[in-house]
Amino acid sequence: MTPTSASSSRPLSPLDNVGDWPARWARRRPSQPALADDERQLDWLHLDARIARLAGWLTREGIGPGDRVAILLANRSAHLELVFAAARIGAISLPVNLRLSPREIAFLLDDCEPAALFFESDRLRAVEKAGASARKAPRLLVAVGGAADQYERELERAPCYTGSLPVHPDDPMMLMYTSGTTGTPKGALLPHRKALYNSLNAELFFGIRESDHVLVVAPLFHSLGLQILSLPMIYGGGRITLQRHFDAARVWKAVGEEGITYFGGVPTMHQRLYDELEAAPPNHYDLSTLRFVFTAGSAVSVELVRTFQARGIVLKQGYGQTESSILCCLDARDAVRKAGSVGLPVFHAELRVISQDTRHEPPSKWRDVVVGETGEIVVRGPISMLGYWGQPEATAETLVDGWLCTSDLATMDEAGFVTLVGRARDLFISGGENVYPAEVEAVYREHPAIREIAVVGVSDPRWGEVGRAHVVMEEGHTLDLAALESWARDRLASFKRPQCFVVEEDLPRTASGKVQKHRLSRPDSPT
Repeated sequence: MTPTSASSSRPLSPLDNVGDWPARWARRRPSQPALADDERQLDWLHLDARIARLAGWLTREGIGPGDRVAILLANRSAHLELVFAAARIGAISLPVNLRLSPREIAFLLDDCEPAALFFESDRLRAVEKAGASARKAPRLLVAVGGAADQYERELERAPCYTGSLPVHPDDPMMLMYTSGTTGTPKGALLPHRKALYNSLNAELFFGIRESDHVLVVAPLFHSLGLQILSLPMIYGGGRITLQRHFDAARVWKAVGEEGITYFGGVPTMHQRLYDELEAAPPNHYDLSTLRFVFTAGSAVSVELVRTFQARGIVLKQGYGQTESSILCCLDARDAVRKAGSVGLPVFHAELRVISQDTRHEPPSKWRDVVVGETGEIVVRGPISMLGYWGQPEATAETLVDGWLCTSDLATMDEAGFVTLVGRARDLFISGGENVYPAEVEAVYREHPAIREIAVVGVSDPRWGEVGRAHVVMEEGHTLDLAALESWARDRLASFKRPQCFVVEEDLPRTASGKVQKHRLSRPDSPT
């Protein structure tokens, strides 16, 4: 998949460019608050001015349509400024998980060869190590934050880029990486139209108003923080406050002090938020402006919905993927009576649950499941990705005649509510982060002491799920946890590393030799 422009019979229009959204609000509501982080507060006029100068800076450096701009940043204004500036000049933003190891960063640099990399100043060493091992380092490296803020210095003297480049809705806007069952991360190439229609879906479900003020503590390098919370609010002309780190007390304090109307997070965050409310004195936090809270990333318990409800807090739920963002929404009024469901399909998409027996037939022969029958969720419409970067086979497997095959297994009831029942893809979710065991296994398999390894997700009270590794040691070797931790530290992000190891004589397998992971998910004590 390469960044080529889609053909169209109609003229290209700046209105199709997502990068123009802040400029349009700057013309309509220049002095209204738009964005705040730990360092600055910006109205629409000043936010747009920073984006215009950033676009001018990127253009001056020779960055243009189709070039990738990598963003290794925390929740700060620069992160969103880069997304919109890149879109404005036809470039492709690349949000990078801030927790990745140098080796993982180097893979992304090699895979899509970004022209620029903007990174947190305290991650300089990791960036240097990644650049040294990558085949081709970005030609523009910019440190953001710290005592000597290179980003702010350069931004002050950068020329303004006026207007926005006309684009087609199918032109690529963003590249977001998600790991896969093969162990190799895949870059989902997302077009301008996806950002627009995902924002329209969020606007309908959240009831977004210009007076809304969203708190974004979920990381901007994930779809939840960026695609579901931030971009829709900028499209809708509301106000965003960014918090760099999650702290339950700080979240509730911000709700009262800043007049937050909604925020979102993963279920593990919401559990800690509820625990903080329980521990605080009565009426310690002012929640009078809060319309609702939103959760996504993994299933939330009905009990948590009820406990929030008892405190007068509406909890909405969503389900989606990087390749499509939000696909289903469950409103608070349905959360209890439709316990376990992820809700109804979003408005701007066509979603089906099809029989697994027909999945590998042409779409014309797909059969929709009957009520209660398990099938695979497939979706088509303007919210879907263009494909996987540089992986035509994976793209052809996932995108079939316009349908995006999610690999998620579900049932659908007579009212159209979708309930997830399993994952066709081998993954688990730890603290809201997708962890693909194949990627983890590939790293540990290189260790000379390990002959075989199988990683499974197991329940964890804090993170929801964590990894447990079942290993067969090479002859003459014993399990050395310190050595394995040292081995993985520069190769895997911390959330991907198994929390415990179990030594096995052999791994259970099928007759064809495939590891039977369901036989490993047992509650015995780890070694």
